[in-house]
Amino acid sequence: MRLGMDEIINAVCLHIAERKQVKPTDVEVELSWDEQYGFTAEVWVQGRSQYLVEANLLEAIERYMYTKYGKRIFRSQIELDVEDEMWADIRE
Repeated sequence: MRLGMDEIINAVCLHIAERKQVKPTDVEVELSWDEQYGFTAEVWVQGRSQYLVEANLLEAIERYMYTKYGKRIFRSQIELDVEDEMWADIRE
């Protein structure tokens, strides 16, 4: 299964909204990748920004897969990749 960039952003929005006790629509996410830091995201909630590292992104995807698709997956089953945009391959 493959999650596109939009679904990864949705996963992060839902995850952060639950943690910060805000609505998912109150969360803004910008995904990025670079050689030094790998996969990261900058998240804005109520005017404050926060950086997420790859482990945080994988946690958000795990929770998203469980709540949206009812599938229990582990971080070892998720592989993030990027070409023109980011995606996540989920091995089952």
